[in-house]
Amino acid sequence: MINAAWGLGEAIVSGLVTPDTLVVAKGDGRIIRQEVSGKQLMTVRTPTGTREEPVPADRRDRAVLGPEQAAALARAAARIEDLYGRPMDIEWAMRDDRLFIVQARPITALPDAAPVTWELPDPKGRYVRASVTELLPDPLSPLFETLGVPAWEKVTVESYKSVRLAYFDDPLAVINGYLYYNVRYTPGLLARMAMAQPRFLTVTLPGRLRTAPERWREAHARYTALAERLQAIDMPATELLANVQELVEEAARYYLTIQSGVLPAAYLSEALFTSVYKLVRRHGDPPALTFLLGFDSKPVRAEQALHDLARWAREQPEPDGSGGRAPDGSGGRAPAEEELQRRLAAHLSVYGDTVYDLDFAKPLPAEDPAPILRTLEYFRTGQAPDPHARRQAAARKREEAVAALRARRAGPVRALALRLLRWAQTVAPLREDALADVGLGWPTVRRLLRELGRRLTDAGAIADRDEVFWLRLDELQSAVRALDDGRAPAPAHAAVAERRAAWQARRRVPPPHLLPVGKTRIAGIDVSRLLPAQQVPEPGAAIKGVPGSPGRVTAPARIIHGPEEFGRMRQGDVLVAKITTPAWTPLFALASAIVTDVGGPLSHSSIVAREYHIPAVLGTGVATEHLVDGRQITVDGDAGTVTPAEEEPGR
Repeated sequence: MINAAWGLGEAIVSGLVTPDTLVVAKGDGRIIRQEVSGKQLMTVRTPTGTREEPVPADRRDRAVLGPEQAAALARAAARIEDLYGRPMDIEWAMRDDRLFIVQARPITALPDAAPVTWELPDPKGRYVRASVTELLPDPLSPLFETLGVPAWEKVTVESYKSVRLAYFDDPLAVINGYLYYNVRYTPGLLARMAMAQPRFLTVTLPGRLRTAPERWREAHARYTALAERLQAIDMPATELLANVQELVEEAARYYLTIQSGVLPAAYLSEALFTSVYKLVRRHGDPPALTFLLGFDSKPVRAEQALHDLARWAREQPEPDGSGGRAPDGSGGRAPAEEELQRRLAAHLSVYGDTVYDLDFAKPLPAEDPAPILRTLEYFRTGQAPDPHARRQAAARKREEAVAALRARRAGPVRALALRLLRWAQTVAPLREDALADVGLGWPTVRRLLRELGRRLTDAGAIADRDEVFWLRLDELQSAVRALDDGRAPAPAHAAVAERRAAWQARRRVPPPHLLPVGKTRIAGIDVSRLLPAQQVPEPGAAIKGVPGSPGRVTAPARIIHGPEEFGRMRQGDVLVAKITTPAWTPLFALASAIVTDVGGPLSHSSIVAREYHIPAVLGTGVATEHLVDGRQITVDGDAGTVTPAEEEPGR
């Protein structure tokens, strides 16, 4: 939003003049809304100070800024906002089309301080960040908080009802913008749960574990069909929003199917097989992990396809001095470059829906393919290991290990180990496929919401279509009704700016994994060992976590907070992140080790690190906060420790 008047800015500050007001899109600099005021007075400079004088008649009702000047000012303002990472109040001047930035300061009406207290919805409650919250490492966007969270909450309650377990109506809570599970247990609820446990443990749970693959495939088919059916945008705004709500609810239902079937089946089958295998393992036998590597999955197929694309590009002849132009010198792209663009687009159409973050306000890999392009560059060098060969080698070792186990002398323990192995090898590979498609409906959700954002932008309610994600659901519902009724939606510029600033402030403070802070017992059970450590280490001391993948590596730490920073990753760096999702997999090809704040032995980070044969330490709780970017660290995936290297003298 720009205010502009003739003369010095003092006339605007003192209220002597009503300035022109422009709302300019950050993306392309176009003027979305413009109000030209009658400007009667202006403040001008004199040899001894300033004075007010009338604006010449031919300029009183004329716009102060033209489209090109407004676009230039908006570009400068956006750069300043990016520099400070928050909305800024910017004073400027323009003389002979030359722009001067006079001053920039944070907008004082917006929240500045990061949250220092964590007020609980229920002072006696217990709140924990686990499961789906691991896919939401940042504060939630206002629209996901008010549209996505209620959908997850509704489906979670439905899931408890379906298996006749005791529940409460508000299983999720948003505290300081972060999502938590509400694990408040009253004596009455505990009693009902205890009564339900025998049947649940002996009948319901085994049945759900046994049918997990089939239930996942059915849920996947429903989710895919709905996402394909709701592609159209040529309809009233209220119908578009209703379609978004339907698809988000189906996404939540898909995730709950994974959460209640594939994930526990994968965790339990691997844990049980590992325990029984220890009883029959002999000296020189491979570890239990060998039996569960080398399987196919969507992330593996994506890496292989990207490697094949890079190999094709590497085999193309270099243009002879044309700088990539067409051979006729016309300035168009060379045929090989056009074909590369086409193949990359095809790759993104298949694998570009894997989410970096479950919040649908975040761009998808198809929209922001930074890690894919970074890995493509690495593959094009020809120095990267062949993912096809790596998987084939792992599969060969797995088959040899299975054959050796089967050749053992028959006995009840060997028979049990083989039975558990069959179960583990059936469900464990499904885990990555299932999680990789959690966001398969998000391209459609974002398409529909951005169409609503475009309409609201055209109506002057917001400045850019992506600002729709900074509205709350009730505000968006009112706005779309106004659009369909032919009325002007209420402007939301101030609310959007305030929420962006609040989001930035909240993002600077890592959320505790358990609230209230310091309370580690839930229903009488100490759960601290099940959560990230989050201990504050002494300077230079080792950070403790959970062993995720074996091995020991010393290399520079590269702290990556999100896809906007993926371009900073270099070959051989240790990837340090809050969490990783399947969309982060391309970075594993560059990494020498993995360290995360959140996660366990069966998290995405652990499973993929094992496939890549690189060490991983997970669940440190504090790695992204206490490690120094670029500094050498030693990652010990067997001991579960991350140790900063000693600083060189004089540093």
